[in-house]
Amino acid sequence: MSNKRGVDIMLGRIHSIETMGLMDGPGIRFVTFFQGCKLRCGYCHNPDTWNLNEGKEVSAKELLQKALKFKTYFQKSEGGITCSGGEPLLQPEFLMEFLALCKKNGLHTAIDTAGFGKGQYEEILKYTDLVILDIKHVDKRGYKELTGGNIEAFWDFVNILKSTDTRIWIRHVVVPGITDGEKHIQKLKNIIKQFENVDKIELLPYHTLGVQKYKEMNIPYRLSGVNPMCKEKVKKMEEKLLSA
Repeated sequence: MSNKRGVDIMLGRIHSIETMGLMDGPGIRFVTFFQGCKLRCGYCHNPDTWNLNEGKEVSAKELLQKALKFKTYFQKSEGGITCSGGEPLLQPEFLMEFLALCKKNGLHTAIDTAGFGKGQYEEILKYTDLVILDIKHVDKRGYKELTGGNIEAFWDFVNILKSTDTRIWIRHVVVPGITDGEKHIQKLKNIIKQFENVDKIELLPYHTLGVQKYKEMNIPYRLSGVNPMCKEKVKKMEEKLLSA
């Protein structure tokens, strides 16, 4: 949770930083992984980001100074800053301050989010060039079973996002027996059609690379026994999703 150092300095909690990221937005990215997430997705491979009270405390200005060291790379590659997680929307005041500083310094900004935060979305999106939106599930029951959350909170964010001109990338994890059915993909397609500013759609195959973390943290892995998703099948599903 964001708090104050002294009187005027807002602090955020950060899990980790990737300085030369290539997957979370266009160009070379400075990716900041925010600490904290309310969702408990069955396939989450970063359970160490869940607890909002962990991570390293840092001010927005300190984080900006770290990012500015790579500004030359951003300019050459048309890259910038990506706030990921965990869930960056759980630290709205800190996120807003950091994004505003980035924009003042001419940096492209992106948020990698499941849209499950604490509000203030209109203000946050004023400083956001790109939203990488992770759509967890397509209906209320499936969303609850997979994430433990209420899909209405996701729609609270999405309805505000749709009212802006922010560019959007869509991501969706395909899990065997859970999010890989034809009806499911059709519902996903119907949801995506509601957006006007989508530049990219990615279906990501479910994998089990994070299982070891659950063992180390003594947390039951809810999708135990589910095999990794076939990449070739996902590619065909993606082609179908992108077709008219």
